[in-house]
Amino acid sequence: MSHKNLELALHAAGSPVKMLRDSQIGPYAFPVVRHEFTNWRDEQRSWREGCAFFDQSHHMTDVYVEGPDALKLFSDLGVNSFKNFRVGQAKQFVCTTSEGYTIGDAILFYLAENKFNLVGRPPAANWVQYHLEKGGYNAKTVRDERSAQNNGRRIAYRYQVQGPHALKVMEKVTGKPAPDIKFFNMDVLKVAGHDVHALRHGMVGQPGWELFGPWEEGDAVRDAIVAAGQEFGIRQVGARTYPTSCLESGWIPSPLPAIYVGEETKAYREWLTGKAYETMASLGGSFYSDDIRDYYLTPYDLGYGPFVKFDHEFIGRAALEGMVNNQKRKKVTLVWNGEDVMKAFGTMYDVGLKKGEDNTKYIDLPLANYATLPFDKVLSGGKIVGLSTYTGYTYNEKSMISLAVVDVAHAEPGTQVSVVWGEEGGGSKKPTVERHKQVEIRATVAPAPFAEVARVAYRPK
Repeated sequence: MSHKNLELALHAAGSPVKMLRDSQIGPYAFPVVRHEFTNWRDEQRSWREGCAFFDQSHHMTDVYVEGPDALKLFSDLGVNSFKNFRVGQAKQFVCTTSEGYTIGDAILFYLAENKFNLVGRPPAANWVQYHLEKGGYNAKTVRDERSAQNNGRRIAYRYQVQGPHALKVMEKVTGKPAPDIKFFNMDVLKVAGHDVHALRHGMVGQPGWELFGPWEEGDAVRDAIVAAGQEFGIRQVGARTYPTSCLESGWIPSPLPAIYVGEETKAYREWLTGKAYETMASLGGSFYSDDIRDYYLTPYDLGYGPFVKFDHEFIGRAALEGMVNNQKRKKVTLVWNGEDVMKAFGTMYDVGLKKGEDNTKYIDLPLANYATLPFDKVLSGGKIVGLSTYTGYTYNEKSMISLAVVDVAHAEPGTQVSVVWGEEGGGSKKPTVERHKQVEIRATVAPAPFAEVARVAYRPK
């Protein structure tokens, strides 16, 4: 049953945890783009060994904000500094509640004077749009929903060209040396006769650009890049492979928006529709708590500490100032024990099972998420010491890994922990969950980002 807004949906469900646990929605969708162009193993290898072409045109929400107060709006909401933010730059925008818990993050493009484009999953976009509408800002928005909600047609295409051979590909397709653009700065290139905006970027630390322009020109630009990249082994990356790139880069894409309880966000919950991301999302995994706040994460938990700057007033500033010298958790990579993973797979063939015993929860490859908001508990000595939030396999490292937030005392690389895989009681009402038994899978703490090239590339200069 659909409700008018999130607040009414919560009242009907009885609690946020119950509503999200019972949601029938599966993992975050990557629509339209082909599932695989070749095979996911070689597509993963392409950003490490050759050149990868990502089509990002369909799965993210775009909000265009324009007007005299546009910059003030983002400054009032973002933990980031905007002191030296200029036209032709971009940054990872992070917003929080007044208690300092993360609502969401997205990439903010400074397109022109008083004109911005926020690109990412819906939570940050929703928060920004709500405050613009309710806060009396002198600005307006144009919202461009994901392809699944607008029949596949967008305002702009968005591609990435990335990998050791990306420079050669771009030089060939433009017919000139690639411009020396600073990281997260933009320039304009000419591809197939069209002006293409290029953001210097690197999703997993490799050289690369994010390219965007008018939707109508997207096919011509894509075809030209793919053709130019043939001699350099370019591979188009499908929807099955694309979401695994963040496993190596260390970006946690699915923090739970911290807006489900409290008077401060009640008006916001009433503004969010019954079809909003926050209303429809599903919660899954072995971590259980009746208190939705136990699922909330801070920017420090997510590794965004370097972004937090107290040179301006913003929602959540006071709370985050109190956390600076009292950070209890840290983002890490967990490398799952290969033997334990193989045992879990073996139960699909009745290997290691007692008569009548359920299988281990299926571990899908290359991405093992089966809910929009995955939360598995991390144990040490039988006690919960963290949360594993995004799981998959990287062919580049030959490892099953997950991104996690763990207590500082257990965050040292090499620390041995375990991840509980599967849901309590043999499953839930989600259609993506079969009957299964929970198992503990040993894991070793490693840095995040896991890929060394990403750690070097993202290290503050």
